[in-house]
Amino acid sequence: MNTTERIWPARTRLLRLPWPDAWARVDLRVAAVSALLALVALAVCLWSLTIGELAIAPSEVLAALAGDADEGVTRVVREWRLPRALIGLLGGAALGASGAIFQSLTRNPLGSPDIIGFNAGAYTGTLLAALLIGGSELGTTAGALLGGIGTGLLVYVLAFRHGVQGYRLIVVGVGVSALLTSLNSYLLVNLRREDAIAAATWGAGSFNDVGWSEVWPVLIAAALLLPAGLVLTGRMRLLELGDDAARALGVPVERTRLAMLLVGIGLTAVVTAVAGPIAFVALVAPQLAMRLTRAGGVRLLPAAAMGALLLTCGDLIARTVIAPSQLPVGVVTVCLGGAYLVWLLWSSSRRGTA
Repeated sequence: MNTTERIWPARTRLLRLPWPDAWARVDLRVAAVSALLALVALAVCLWSLTIGELAIAPSEVLAALAGDADEGVTRVVREWRLPRALIGLLGGAALGASGAIFQSLTRNPLGSPDIIGFNAGAYTGTLLAALLIGGSELGTTAGALLGGIGTGLLVYVLAFRHGVQGYRLIVVGVGVSALLTSLNSYLLVNLRREDAIAAATWGAGSFNDVGWSEVWPVLIAAALLLPAGLVLTGRMRLLELGDDAARALGVPVERTRLAMLLVGIGLTAVVTAVAGPIAFVALVAPQLAMRLTRAGGVRLLPAAAMGALLLTCGDLIARTVIAPSQLPVGVVTVCLGGAYLVWLLWSSSRRGTA
């Protein structure tokens, strides 16, 4: 242990795993910040269950969750508010983790799935589904999934030249996003009025109509893909050293990069499919978490916890800021993300003039 403390920072400890000769390296500050963010996100999620047209006391919310409240309160809490709160929590975690994967993959703080164009691709898939088979819920979900995944693979193939470099991936992604945005505008004006209104509403990113049928896909995707992302974390750290260094340390660079891309796309696509494109959470969460943890790069768990907190708070604002009407949560995240970008430019300008 003394040797370990000389090699790694003082805040890093080795944790024995329940397998022979298996150890995990734990950054205590990263673990503490992740746990704190997750607890705050969970507290906001529970608090949001008390807020709405019918104000419900926290004790009644707990009774409804336990099945001890009257039928009306139980229905409001368990059937209407709880699915929406869980979507915010799980969807935010998925978007935050996806952003951390893409920013590690591209080694760039702008390497976010909504910047690279996967949200535009999911929107294209939804519009094509509405145009070809009508605006059914199943068609919208399937179109968004196929559009997001197809766009991710297209960007990867176009950016591939003896391997994929992060800068080239972003440039190609921005170009594909611009083309798909133009295509989306053309498709939108060619839809029937009802389908166009439904597609435009979906495109704003909203939790207004989500229920338990939308919670399960996000829960399953998070349960499968977040552990897969954690398994890739070690290789992600080595890839950030550069391709040559990673190869020298035995990392299969392109296979690892493709696996990271698929996990990141899957996390983003499933959220987009059930709630529409929600911008800026994947961009902002990893950077804010990195500043809190003071880590050398983006980390998956704190980014996921920060994403859950941001989206849960964003949905609470969307529900209450102009109550009794509700805003799409995508509008709130765009406002928060725009404020973050202004702050980022301002702070960069200050450092440049200092």
